[in-house]
Amino acid sequence: MRTGNPVLNDATFRELSAVGAQRMTLTGTVNATLMFLTLLMAAAMFTWNKASVDPAGVMMWVGGGAIAGLVLAIVTVFKKEWAMWTGCLYAGAEGLFLGGVSAMYEAQFNGIVLQAVLLTGGVLFALLTAYSMRLIKATENFKLGIAAATGGIFLVYLATWILGFFGIQIPWIHESGMMGIGFSVFVVVIAALNLVLDFDFIENGCAQGAPKYMEWFAAFGLLVTLVWLYLEILRLLSKLARRD
Repeated sequence: MRTGNPVLNDATFRELSAVGAQRMTLTGTVNATLMFLTLLMAAAMFTWNKASVDPAGVMMWVGGGAIAGLVLAIVTVFKKEWAMWTGCLYAGAEGLFLGGVSAMYEAQFNGIVLQAVLLTGGVLFALLTAYSMRLIKATENFKLGIAAATGGIFLVYLATWILGFFGIQIPWIHESGMMGIGFSVFVVVIAALNLVLDFDFIENGCAQGAPKYMEWFAAFGLLVTLVWLYLEILRLLSKLARRD
């Protein structure tokens, strides 16, 4: 079982064995996901509101949330049994980050955040429906292709981040021209298809009787993908808005 999501990978269940009657269930995973999303939205509302009062001061919360989210994500990957607690903290940290970033985009492009939220929810619902009806199947070739594309996108973003320290920008793909928009569309598609792999991961975990705490870990992995998808949709919409 392979997935492009670096959090949910094919080795996860091979390393685990459920003991006793406490097993991973679909209902438990859904409940965990809803809790994480609630915490994320509550934290996002905090920095969203703070940005309207103190735009400069909110950057501390945005930066702190981004750093804390990265650290917590790494900890959760290596300590899956802590996912209930680290996942909650990750949701809060990412909420602080997303709320501030969303407020910045909204200040430039009125209505863009609502569009991004609705599109993210729409993509999630559409792909979940398609996966449930078996219109999309996570075959091995499909998983390999999405994993390779996700890895390639990560390398591009990593190169962008490193080159930025030297004042160098990768041309075109981060701009609002046709190539930049095309790149963003591609990234949005790959981020969305990672949801299919996450659904497959959750389904297999429930079928294989993974430990109960894997509900929280699977929900955490799904949240990582949703955060990525939302940010990429927000970035794509901003590029389209700049062309108007």
